Amino acid sequence: MTHGADIYGYAKKIGCRAEEIIDFSSNINLYQPEIDFSLSSREVALYADSSYGDFRTLLAEKYTLEKNQIALFNGATSAIYSLFASIKRKDVFLYAPLYGEYEKAALATKKNIYKINRIEDETDMPTEDSVVVFVNPSTPEGTYYSNIKELLAEWIELECTIIIDESFLEFEELASVRQEIKSYKRLYIIQSFSKFYSCAGVRIGAIFSNKKNIKKLQTPLWNLSTLDVSFLRQRLVDEEFAKKSRELHQSQKTELTKILTDSKRFSEIVESDTNFILALAENGEELFERLLEQKILVRTCGSFDYLSNNWLRFAVKGADAHKALKIALEY
Repeated sequence: MTHGADIYGYAKKIGCRAEEIIDFSSNINLYQPEIDFSLSSREVALYADSSYGDFRTLLAEKYTLEKNQIALFNGATSAIYSLFASIKRKDVFLYAPLYGEYEKAALATKKNIYKINRIEDETDMPTEDSVVVFVNPSTPEGTYYSNIKELLAEWIELECTIIIDESFLEFEELASVRQEIKSYKRLYIIQSFSKFYSCAGVRIGAIFSNKKNIKKLQTPLWNLSTLDVSFLRQRLVDEEFAKKSRELHQSQKTELTKILTDSKRFSEIVESDTNFILALAENGEELFERLLEQKILVRTCGSFDYLSNNWLRFAVKGADAHKALKIALEY
């Protein structure tokens, strides 16, 4: 499995409808309140402001940045590819395992790829004047590296171009390094909004960096739809959304951890700082198939560097989904 959330392919495989599958492979915020959301035909007919000035002002206020430090893209994956296309340096050091599109984007732009196994030895360092990619909290195990500023200082000393992905940071209000873009001109922060704001169908991602870097990215005109911007704006200004999300996340993560532990099916369960949990089963591939037979889809991790399909990732879900998982694990 190269990505989570392929419920359509797996539904076809087992002969059911996609909506029948309980999707633990998709790490989207489980809190999904209904909102009063609509667009008039007039709004759809008009061209949007191609600079998305009001929306960027909202983001700047939320993330304590300047508008000219924000570039918007049709999803975080699009942002990653655009960023690699803009970087001239050829040597890229990926702190792995990590989101697979980073390697694909580096290959697409003909970079030289080197990997550092951050699980076994995060002290291994890149070469001078190279590109560094680090995801914090990490995927697939959800570890927050509290020493990120120390690592950042070492990369800065080596004059690296630094890309830090903070897409899962907001679930537990962990400390960001985005303010460091003011003092180091070769730092980029990747920000996905689909994870925490529970809107995978809304394709908006961002790059935060200094204004010269943002200007070089040359994002296409009207690369965001009016619908996407309108929906995410409502999520961002909803003061209760973040509060209730984090409360529900903490209680449900505790519940999921207990279910996995009590099942006795896993020899290792990795403590997580975000909304998914990585666990090792001796018969992980068999367990994946058994769960799938019961219309429960989890994420196998063999596509991640240094892991195998015996590692399974479970996204934090609601009470009904957890109950179904608990029963399924009791076979």
